[in-house]
Amino acid sequence: MSALPLLAALLAAAPADANAPLVYRGDAGPGQGTKVVLIAGDHEYRSEETIPALARILAKRHGFECTVLFSLNAAGEIDPAADNIPGLEALADADLMVNFLRFKNLPDDQMAHFDAYLRRGGPVIGLRTATHAFKMSKDSKFANYDFQSKAVGFDGGFGEQVLGETWVGHYGKNHEMSTRLDLNEKQADHPILRGVEQAWVEAGGYWAEPLPGSTVLAFAQPLQGMTPDSPPAADKQPCPGAWVRTYRIPGASSAEDAGSGRVFTTTYGASEDLRNDGFRRMLVNACFWAAGLEEEIAPDLNVELVGPYQPTTFRHGGHVKGVRPADLAGWETPILPAAD
Repeated sequence: MSALPLLAALLAAAPADANAPLVYRGDAGPGQGTKVVLIAGDHEYRSEETIPALARILAKRHGFECTVLFSLNAAGEIDPAADNIPGLEALADADLMVNFLRFKNLPDDQMAHFDAYLRRGGPVIGLRTATHAFKMSKDSKFANYDFQSKAVGFDGGFGEQVLGETWVGHYGKNHEMSTRLDLNEKQADHPILRGVEQAWVEAGGYWAEPLPGSTVLAFAQPLQGMTPDSPPAADKQPCPGAWVRTYRIPGASSAEDAGSGRVFTTTYGASEDLRNDGFRRMLVNACFWAAGLEEEIAPDLNVELVGPYQPTTFRHGGHVKGVRPADLAGWETPILPAAD
């Protein structure tokens, strides 16, 4: 590649400075003009790997503008345990939010950006622990988003009221029981399922019973083993593993607060789950659908990973230390860089 095209490629996916949000910009595709904000911050399932990998696919393969935000510590390093997500003002003009958070207690000035986005009915993708994205202080202005919220009309907080389910519990042991996602035959024509085959994930199951009005696209069948051909767990029947719905924030009263948005939720999405073509296709298709681009979904939509992807075996406290968002700029930087 000559010097000028190489420079252009680097600029397309590079933050302007070390403190700027990570932004991937595609130069062609049906996603041109569509802004996606993808947010990582869970303690176990390596959202800091899943989220930039998904963003690269959407940007490089399909032309979306993807802003990737992480929970950061005081040194500006990616830290799943940090209750600090700079850059959330990007939600103000976002066309889609992808949420992969867990038990966050963010300051009011940051939560205000979430609240404003949801009140205008912005579409949402929720992955794995997003059902329990927030564990808020009781004195927070936004305590109603807490996963255990008992606020009038806001039971279950963000998870239940937006995604359709809050945290319930595990339904299959991690690293011993993987999960097969069986497509709902009654929804075979749904745009999100176009081209999806043999969806299987390495994460153990979560139990879920989405709110009435949700449409289940795939049922999660826990398996007694860590390969796609492992037998079903004898004591575990399938339960919803991916669904769609629409939401409206309870109590919205003004015209600007009256939005109703599309939602896709899956109780999967660990970084190792993204290695499966079927699951990855479902997730990319869901982003198109939620953003109102379902007519652009083809069965052979390109969902190949972009650049080196080396997911870490997920566990609590297992994130790669010392990585900054700028370290992931460009299409070919590894996700994630190896620890020193």
